[in-house]
Amino acid sequence: MNQTMLQHKAFKYRIYPNHVQIVQLRKTLGCSRFVFNHLLTKWNQTYQATGKGLSYNTCASHLPAMKREWPWLKEVDSIALQSAVRNVADGFQRFFKKQNDPPRFKSRKHPVQSYTTRYTNGNIAMKGDRLQLPKLGWVPFAKSRELEGRILSATVRLAPSGKWFVALVCEVDIQPLPLTDSFLGIDVGIKQLAVTSEGHAVDNPRYTLQYERMLAKWQRILARRKRDGSNWSKAKRKVAQIHEWIRNSRLDAMHKQTTRWIRENQTICIESLRIANMMKNRHLAKHIADASWGEMSRQLHYKAKWYGRTIKETPAFAPTSQTCHVCGKKHAKVKELSIRVWKCSSCQTVHDRDGNAAKNIKAMAL
Repeated sequence: MNQTMLQHKAFKYRIYPNHVQIVQLRKTLGCSRFVFNHLLTKWNQTYQATGKGLSYNTCASHLPAMKREWPWLKEVDSIALQSAVRNVADGFQRFFKKQNDPPRFKSRKHPVQSYTTRYTNGNIAMKGDRLQLPKLGWVPFAKSRELEGRILSATVRLAPSGKWFVALVCEVDIQPLPLTDSFLGIDVGIKQLAVTSEGHAVDNPRYTLQYERMLAKWQRILARRKRDGSNWSKAKRKVAQIHEWIRNSRLDAMHKQTTRWIRENQTICIESLRIANMMKNRHLAKHIADASWGEMSRQLHYKAKWYGRTIKETPAFAPTSQTCHVCGKKHAKVKELSIRVWKCSSCQTVHDRDGNAAKNIKAMAL
């Protein structure tokens, strides 16, 4: 019998705040940014003086004094300010574990602004087509899907296109899918987004290419207008909106495909790619970015965890394209990307490059 598991799941909605609520939202963003930058300065000064940084508790102990010195900090959600303190401490923890670069100062000119608040005493709630958020009251929102589970936190985000969004993180009881005997190997590419070991090919929609002419037009308009003027701001939002269309289209197609693979297969074998290195190829970088192989891998991994599936990976430099899946003979010449169909000199089998690679990925991963 399958057992349910509590998992964290995010539900993202677009919200439509009124003028008063937008003022409060911008105040909260500004205060969170101010607290983050102030404590980051304190952390850097302490580290330079003593060789040691500040813990989260030490950073949090500065918050009451900051509110006394700058009373306007009391006008916004206190939990959002605590989250900014947490972000400073977590950023340095990840830096010392070599997971990312050191935290940098936040700018009000950055295209994406956000703050996070936690659920306490019913301060976040949903009723019909309205959402309750701390210090904001009830905000209309687009209920694109039903909310599930217990609300843990809410992250409010101002997108570059000028739209407001909220992401609610909930604790959801997810039922694993029934077990199957199906195993699948997936080889990703540019001409075709993916080819499976069963011979099915997934077309690459190339959304960047579809919007390229419109994007280039508005980027030219943006370049001609005076920086920071009202017309420049309008053009900037239009460019951001086009990028948002591309991203949303890509994510929608990716979610549908990865969910289908997860539902139909018990074990999925993929190739471990070093995408950052591959992006250094200036001829292919734009197409690799548009294909979003990293996002595909991320979705497969977390959905497999949710639904009781297994993801296995082959080594990054395994010769999956060059090896005949029938007899195992390696053909070094096949490394050239221009060779799409080739014949094995040992067993005389004719191979499609990507289909052969998918079968090898499946065999090597298993």
